[in-house]
Amino acid sequence: MKTTLVIFLTALSVTAQAQTPEARVAPSCGPDQVKFKVKTQKIPPQMGQPEAGKARVYFFEDNAGFGSFPKLTTRAGVDGEWVGATRGNSYFYFSVDPGEHHLCASWQNWLGPGVDVTHKTAVAHFTAEGGAIYYFKAGAVQGRGTLGIHLEPLDSDEAHFLASKFSFSTVQQKQ
Repeated sequence: MKTTLVIFLTALSVTAQAQTPEARVAPSCGPDQVKFKVKTQKIPPQMGQPEAGKARVYFFEDNAGFGSFPKLTTRAGVDGEWVGATRGNSYFYFSVDPGEHHLCASWQNWLGPGVDVTHKTAVAHFTAEGGAIYYFKAGAVQGRGTLGIHLEPLDSDEAHFLASKFSFSTVQQKQ
């Protein structure tokens, strides 16, 4: 009877794992197989106010830490869904309902052989209030022969400064 119970629980566990429809690099990210094509425009729209009852989140990608590396596409996810992406020094924004949210920044493409990427994904959480604006920045952090992504909240003054220098991103999901 104990053997039957162990076999049943093992089979149940395997079945539950097999039913996971999409692999995610982190729970706050979207499905890993989803890829984006990013377009940027040099003259971004004015930074505005959030929709009524919502919070607005600005997501920046700062390429300063990449040095001579090529521009990477950085996907942004919230609560398990991708909400957009950036490429190079660019940004976009999205709206969220009030409450706790989990943010993800994940490099979509690989740098190639010879580059030791320690972290291709970074995560953070925040509690949004209706009418508030939040700013986050993803960027590369280089160490001794390694490269990783970092995600941090931004001060509003720095965000407005970066928005004046960076391009605005729009995305289309690749098929």
